Amino acid sequence: MNRLARLRVEDIQAWVGEVHLSDRKGQTAYYIPVLNQVNPEVFALQIHCLEGEILSWGDETVTFPLMSVIKPFLLLYLLTHLGEDAVFRRVGKQASSYPFNSLTQLQEDCGFPRNPMINSGAIALTDLLAGETPESRCENLLLWLNEMGNCQLFLDHSVLDSVHSYPNAHNQALSLELEKNGYISHRYLALETYNRICCLSGKIADLANLGKLILASSFAEIILEIMTNCGLYEASQQFALEVGFPTKSGVSGALLSIVPKQGAIACYSPLLNEQGNSILGLNLLTYISRWMELNIR
Repeated sequence: MNRLARLRVEDIQAWVGEVHLSDRKGQTAYYIPVLNQVNPEVFALQIHCLEGEILSWGDETVTFPLMSVIKPFLLLYLLTHLGEDAVFRRVGKQASSYPFNSLTQLQEDCGFPRNPMINSGAIALTDLLAGETPESRCENLLLWLNEMGNCQLFLDHSVLDSVHSYPNAHNQALSLELEKNGYISHRYLALETYNRICCLSGKIADLANLGKLILASSFAEIILEIMTNCGLYEASQQFALEVGFPTKSGVSGALLSIVPKQGAIACYSPLLNEQGNSILGLNLLTYISRWMELNIR
């Protein structure tokens, strides 16, 4: 029985009301100016069940960059095109107790990225994308996702310009360490490709459709395990124990959660906690998990 399909808009409305006050305690991503300027009250949720049911709440028209939520789809693309051996020679599958942009973690691991969901891992994987330039590499991924995922992602140049306006010293240090240890061939090419794919943007329906793309993939088990262990950075383990959904967050406030064999939950709410995860999104997932009686506590 698909319990997710039995959710009602009235349930979501009640839960949003209950968690909204706590959501106000967060902050937007201050280090990317265009993200820091978004309306903190904006909210969108869409649930796509495998049988076809769709539940929506909030602003279905708002567009937002995926930011780190692109990482599972970068992984999916490369697994599909290159296979497991090629991908996991470049990046591991282990969780990290450090923040998503930690140079310390990368140095402790001798330059080998711990997993594909942290910045070092995703930067390393961009080096495997086909194309001679960051533009062509991003375009190849974009076209494939739109075709396979039945969505309409686009590169938001205003977000990309904002990313460029505030050079990210953490990511520059990560790319230098990766290049030094032979895990990327050219740090500018890898880092600029990473910047571009993080600025791929869409609506809440696009993100939910992409979630179903993972579920339909032959690599779903691998990707969902990595999302469970690594998708919320250092908060992943606790969230897995309390909620149990494989989940990936982005500093835009985007959040994608997969309910295996049932469907995908896409959420957008830009106020973040100190780990860089959407507060309202995580709270809603907790309510949904409890309602579905999936949390194991």
